[in-house]
Amino acid sequence: MNAMSTWELETEIEAYYERGGERERLTRNPRGRLEFARTQDLLRRKLPGENLDVLDVGGATGVHAKWLAEDGHRVHLIDPVASQVEVAARLPGVTAVVGDARELPWDDASFDAVLLMGPLYHLTDREHRVQAIAEARRCTRPDGIVAAATINRTAGWNDWLTFLSNGIDRGISAEDSLRILREGDLRHFEQEMFTTAYLAHPGEVAEEFADAGLSGAAQYAVQGFPGFMPELERLIDDEEAREHLMDGLRIIEAEPSLLGASNHLLTIATIPA
Repeated sequence: MNAMSTWELETEIEAYYERGGERERLTRNPRGRLEFARTQDLLRRKLPGENLDVLDVGGATGVHAKWLAEDGHRVHLIDPVASQVEVAARLPGVTAVVGDARELPWDDASFDAVLLMGPLYHLTDREHRVQAIAEARRCTRPDGIVAAATINRTAGWNDWLTFLSNGIDRGISAEDSLRILREGDLRHFEQEMFTTAYLAHPGEVAEEFADAGLSGAAQYAVQGFPGFMPELERLIDDEEAREHLMDGLRIIEAEPSLLGASNHLLTIATIPA
């Protein structure tokens, strides 16, 4: 391992995660449960084998590290929030350190898979996102994968429409919601709903991967447009309906015309041999 990162996390982002609400986000509501189930499904199908060395960058309290370790992988986690690292470090089969996605403290080609399941949300400067992807590439072995989750540009507007339809005032005006839809710059860290983030077009993410030396990355819609459905809870919590939902999403997950119609996107590149 190399020296500790010199980057600092923005105060408002750290404060948001210190509040702890994100710890249950993927389990407490149907949209989170669908995101979690689909992320697991995609990664299990795309990881390059069994008994892998996996690096979970920005892994928070270890929501993904936990199941990856239970699947038999050797999981290392890095996150900039010390309180989250403390929780993750207690998970069986997981090691965890404090650090930054832009300056990973590991040698070249140390892992079979490097996962960026959150860092690209909060790196609002394009240069920093490319740097994080390049660091992930550096640490990944030939034939391994780099996988990164991003929030699609439409997600913020969809959230605003959902709040509006339910009569919830989160302090975001219609004008602000349209600005976010146009520009992707999400800055309402005083709100409970999220913190400073960048919402991307799928094509932007592919270009950033290419600029980091990973051209030709594959892209997958995580929730797809069913994730916007108000009846989602009845689907995700009914075993038969859930199976049908997951089968259909696997069919349309890589359809280019539908990539932006999903709250989250997963971009995956294989390191050349």
